[in-house]
Amino acid sequence: MTNPNNDPATECPCCSGTNYQNCCEPLHLKKVIASSPEQLMRSRFCAFYFGLFDYLIETHHKQYLGGLTSELLSEGPQPNWLSLEVISSSKLDLQGKVTFQAWFKDKNKLDAIHESSDFIKENDSWYYTEGVQYSPVYPKRNELCVCGSKKKFKQCCL
Repeated sequence: MTNPNNDPATECPCCSGTNYQNCCEPLHLKKVIASSPEQLMRSRFCAFYFGLFDYLIETHHKQYLGGLTSELLSEGPQPNWLSLEVISSSKLDLQGKVTFQAWFKDKNKLDAIHESSDFIKENDSWYYTEGVQYSPVYPKRNELCVCGSKKKFKQCCL
């Protein structure tokens, strides 16, 4: 998997502020493993963005898959993923938690997965286990839009 824009200046879809080639791509290509739950969360969002469903299954702890497969994940239609907002991230020994909002448009309606996700570290690798979902918290009218347009929310996706 390479950056479809093939432009090293293009920001990684995970909204880390760096480019894909120096951010999530090495994880997707299995050149490195995630060093923290947040890094894994960002790479998983990016995998949803690019449709890398095998990566999502590989980084989901086997005891928590509950029958989920890459084939099931790939069943469409897929939302138009916009951005990832990491609200908080923590790790203690072999456990971690990341609270985030993953913004997307589905049938031109703005929505988000707002979740507090749990992670465990096993054999030096971090894995997603499960999460608790909440209602999305939308930006205020004069805040920047979540779609990345750099416009105010009221002038864009509101």
